[in-house]
Amino acid sequence: MYTVIKEIHFCYGHRLMDYDGKCAHPHGHNGKIEIELETRDLDKHGMVYDFGDIKEIVHRWVDRELDHRMILKQGDPLIEVLRGMGEPVYVMPDNPTAECLSRLIFTHARAQGLPVRRVTFWETTSSCASYGE
Repeated sequence: MYTVIKEIHFCYGHRLMDYDGKCAHPHGHNGKIEIELETRDLDKHGMVYDFGDIKEIVHRWVDRELDHRMILKQGDPLIEVLRGMGEPVYVMPDNPTAECLSRLIFTHARAQGLPVRRVTFWETTSSCASYGE
């Protein structure tokens, strides 16, 4: 099997609902996404997938939906406060943990037809979570 990995960097804020710890409070991160694609056979150009195409498909979505936004769990009362202030918010059904964010990005990439094997989401330079099938 052949694999390639594309990195995407972005900034975001979040907090965790029903959580007893520092992450219960709004705060921000400089996140890094590693998208790993896998295929048995290379395309006619000798590639798993063109890095530029991965960037076009996934990085553009991350820039539009997640970059410089507060990522919050559905039902968080902060959503309406921020929206009322004109602040950008991304709402997801689960707490915006590294685990859930890696699954969110994996699901998007797979839905776009990418042969994604795994997405690793780095919340900090020393802490990450992965999702794959």
